[in-house]
Amino acid sequence: MTARATLPYGSWPSPISAADVARARLRLSFPTVAGDDVWWQETRPEEGGRTTVIHLNGGHRTELLQAPWDARTRVHEYGGRSYLAVPTAEGQSIVFSNYEDQRLHRLDAGDPKPYPLTPEPAVPAGLRYADYVLSPDGTEIWCVCEGHIAAPSEGEEGVAGIRRAIVAVPLDGRAAEDAGAIRELVTGAHFYAGPAPSPSGGHLAWVQWNHPRMPWDGTELRVAVIEDGKTVAPRTVKGGLTESAVAPLWRDDESLYVISDWPGWWNIYQVGLHGESPQAQYPAEEEFTGPLWQLGGMPYALLGDGRLAVLHGEGDLRLGIYDPETLDLIDLEVPYEHWLPQLSADGTTIVGIGGGPDVPPSVVRIDTTTGRVEGLRRELPELPDVAYLSRPRAERLEGPFGRPVHAYVFPPTNPDAVAPEGELPPYVVFVHGGPTGRVSKVLDLERAYFTSRGIGVIDVNYGGSTGYGRAYRERLRRQWGVVDVEDAIAAAQALVEGGIADPARLAIRGGSAGGWTTLAAVTQTDLFKAATSYFGISDLQSFAEATHDFESQYLFGLIGPLPGFERAYEERSPLNHPDRTACPVLLLQGLNDPVVPPDQSERFAVALAAKKMPYAYLTFEGESHGFRRAGTVIACLEAELAFYGQTLGFQPRGVDPIDLTVG
Repeated sequence: MTARATLPYGSWPSPISAADVARARLRLSFPTVAGDDVWWQETRPEEGGRTTVIHLNGGHRTELLQAPWDARTRVHEYGGRSYLAVPTAEGQSIVFSNYEDQRLHRLDAGDPKPYPLTPEPAVPAGLRYADYVLSPDGTEIWCVCEGHIAAPSEGEEGVAGIRRAIVAVPLDGRAAEDAGAIRELVTGAHFYAGPAPSPSGGHLAWVQWNHPRMPWDGTELRVAVIEDGKTVAPRTVKGGLTESAVAPLWRDDESLYVISDWPGWWNIYQVGLHGESPQAQYPAEEEFTGPLWQLGGMPYALLGDGRLAVLHGEGDLRLGIYDPETLDLIDLEVPYEHWLPQLSADGTTIVGIGGGPDVPPSVVRIDTTTGRVEGLRRELPELPDVAYLSRPRAERLEGPFGRPVHAYVFPPTNPDAVAPEGELPPYVVFVHGGPTGRVSKVLDLERAYFTSRGIGVIDVNYGGSTGYGRAYRERLRRQWGVVDVEDAIAAAQALVEGGIADPARLAIRGGSAGGWTTLAAVTQTDLFKAATSYFGISDLQSFAEATHDFESQYLFGLIGPLPGFERAYEERSPLNHPDRTACPVLLLQGLNDPVVPPDQSERFAVALAAKKMPYAYLTFEGESHGFRRAGTVIACLEAELAFYGQTLGFQPRGVDPIDLTVG
């Protein structure tokens, strides 16, 4: 047995490189099953973040879309499921949204290339499509359409804007040249999701909501009669201004399931079409879904015998089978502890995306009759030695005023190294984005990149995170920049008070909304000695004016409506308090970000320079919101590691020092 080397924390040798982390940024999503066929999306960092569609049949895996085709929809900018498998007489076709022009295209079995189904928009990517379903007669795709209207030229009339509808797109391709062939089925609301025709095609269900609400604030489940291919007599059957109802799923022609947080948790209800009171299926203080950031995913699926494959839990989501006749919910014994709300089922087969602390997110197929579980594809083809993977410890910490704070602690872990006696490790507080989101304990090589080098990580599900009920989620209402910061500080202080972390070597980092919390934290406390912001928000007022439509009024709930709350926007913005910044800052920003514009990082860098606070500002051409390219991921992680070494006082291996600017 080889003796472990005694080395300072942060300087441990690790087999997990930044390139390994970049390869692990392969993203698998939105699987679909039909008989023996399985499809899923696959986003590849080594191809610049291109997304393709994979088809599995009989053990043979086929990549359906070759470069330069890129199956990504930009509806709401966060997109979602970008393809639909369509059965035809000749075999299986797929319809997909192509990233470059956002037009829907169709690829038939045996054809060398796709052909367009929708017209060229008047402005680039001006028409976008998502959340696809096949029409009852099989001749159309019904989906959400988002239309971007360009600002008029000088002397012209009209205004720029965005309009959405649920539309019907002919599958025969005639709308590619004739936009009038696309029919509008549902209009009038700001946002739509989940169009779902009933089994016999007599009704259409969907979810809709309006500004200033987000889909986790208040939505309506609507149902309309379908007559001659048109929707008539629409009415609301569940949801409202303070109730989030999502994911309509037809049980039969007379009733459907929906997930609603009316009792304070996202639970499953059955809703009839004839005025019956909605019936809770399994009342529990658990969540049966997550926030609707992306379109096209389903957190449950109907099996052939009428039972439901469901996800549920507090925090991470487990997979189980719910029987509406016996009211029993039985968890499946599978080696996957958390699942994305992206299930599909056919007959006795379930497919989904599952993972665990030592299992990367994977496309998984389960036969509910035989119990057979197959991992069809993993985001990380080759796992590192599990001895280098830190085992998470779930913590329920106490925050200000006795509030609970949920977090996962990942201690430094390396079988080849041990720290000198008496030395405490540096720790980095990870702050997730959203802020209406959460972090799970599923294997993430980005965390292991640090923990295997002797740098601990605490990943915080601060107040406002999902997974713990509506009350926990709404702790952030009008308190963004307060509660999230307090909870991140509480997590770091708990490590210090427990003798786990070195109080002189604490850092904080986050992306997007997590970047905001990071910058807000270091302008409110001197607890942290280093901060890393990935495309974070620094100025609320300009962000509210410049961000995309989906989140353009998100801050109304997080801070307060405008006009009216200008003072709160000003007081909480880190950009207005650069003199309070307590530590060096690393800023990382994509230059093509439509969600958090680059000036949010750039202006903060200028403010730090004026106050003589050390900083580094790295930009990446061609990167949008969330870095997708392998080279970007590698550059960012190596810069971050070097930055922590320079600011927290250790010598990391294998990375060059980063230039910190002062003034």
